[in-house]
Amino acid sequence: MLRNLGYLTLALAISFAMAVMAPTVGATSETQDIVDTAVAAGNFTTLIAAVQAAGLVETLKSEGPLTVFAPTDEAFAKLPEGTLEALLADTDTLAQILKYHVVPGKVMAADVVNLTSADTAAGERLNIMVMGDKVMINDATVIVTDIECSNGVIHVIDTVVIPGN
Repeated sequence: MLRNLGYLTLALAISFAMAVMAPTVGATSETQDIVDTAVAAGNFTTLIAAVQAAGLVETLKSEGPLTVFAPTDEAFAKLPEGTLEALLADTDTLAQILKYHVVPGKVMAADVVNLTSADTAAGERLNIMVMGDKVMINDATVIVTDIECSNGVIHVIDTVVIPGN
């Protein structure tokens, strides 16, 4: 009986926390554009630095809608040593790689799972594969979906995807 009461208390506490936090998170991202949402999240500092270096800030702040498959800081850390520095020095190549993470239009998770590919802003295709409860974008796993923004949606991925790989 006491154990059931403990589970009930825990469930109520989680429900209350979700109810209090959900409107704040939704209101923040849905009223902010893709860039401001990524900055506010705090785990896309490398992506934001790359977007700035490539001169793509205004593109990602445009009216859209856009879908961004956003690699985390940890995803960039998985790149071979020296790769990020070389890309930051070669802004044309960097811009192409970043555009490869952008799909014109707003593609929600419910849509992504029904696709096998998507045309990117770089003019190349991303491969999409659903494996059980996992969605893969090329070699990257989608780890968070449907972060709605005023000009599109962000899906978080665990690996930087490179055109041609």
